[in-house]
Amino acid sequence: MLSYRHAFHAGNHADVLKHFVLTQVLEYFAQKDKAFWYIDTHAGAGMYALDQGYATQNAEFEGGIGQLWNAPDLPDELKQYVALVKSLNPEGRLTLYPGSPSCAKPLMRADDRMRLFELHPTDSKLLKQTFQGAGRKIMIETQDGFAGLKAVLPPPPRRAVVLIDPPYEEKQDYVRVVDAIKDSLQRFATGTYILWYPLLQRPEPRLMEEKLRKLALPSWLHVTLTVQTPSPEGFGMHGSGLFIVNPPWTLQKTLATAMPVLVKKLGLDTGAGYTLDSVIP
Repeated sequence: MLSYRHAFHAGNHADVLKHFVLTQVLEYFAQKDKAFWYIDTHAGAGMYALDQGYATQNAEFEGGIGQLWNAPDLPDELKQYVALVKSLNPEGRLTLYPGSPSCAKPLMRADDRMRLFELHPTDSKLLKQTFQGAGRKIMIETQDGFAGLKAVLPPPPRRAVVLIDPPYEEKQDYVRVVDAIKDSLQRFATGTYILWYPLLQRPEPRLMEEKLRKLALPSWLHVTLTVQTPSPEGFGMHGSGLFIVNPPWTLQKTLATAMPVLVKKLGLDTGAGYTLDSVIP
């Protein structure tokens, strides 16, 4: 299916969690004087307008990045994430929100590389326009990200951050992400894999998490952000989660500080909250 367009949801609470964690992981990787790759299996359009088009229909960004835009009391790590978004809005108004690749690009150094996959033909075209002129540093493929991931592992520098965040429009995606993690670890055991998923009132997310925990992973971190009480009708996304394989050892402490703040800023009712657990030797 190719009906999903992330522009409807750009900058919402799920993007805030995903991109805040992504930037923390990339900043950690950049501390070492050795090149790494950033690989994105479902890269989207790269950049999203918030003042026109799809994003204005539900204005989900207002409950996400909009709540942090002028917040004066954020922890330093969250301030850095907001500053990154503000750097892409030089006039001071929140009119653009960066997709995952555009969050990653400012953190990439001269020898680092990005490998981006996007199957939707329209979004893939927009993605190529976003990074026009980047040359071989940023390679974009219009293809299924699960298949593309197999082709690029292991990366030449033997260091990589991989983001896997399909739209989950098809139930099969919950199975495919587990298979992708399992296969990727066989190809490249030391990579850091960030898996995003929605919190829904259906069994697939829970079953997916259980399968991930049974992979006997040497190191992992699991964080969820719930912004509201699930609807009585059982519809809609009430939060999202990230399951990270081989996370930076610093990430647990960072999230322990940041997650209560995100709950306070993004929570809509008494059902808001977070979970955080990990196995990091």
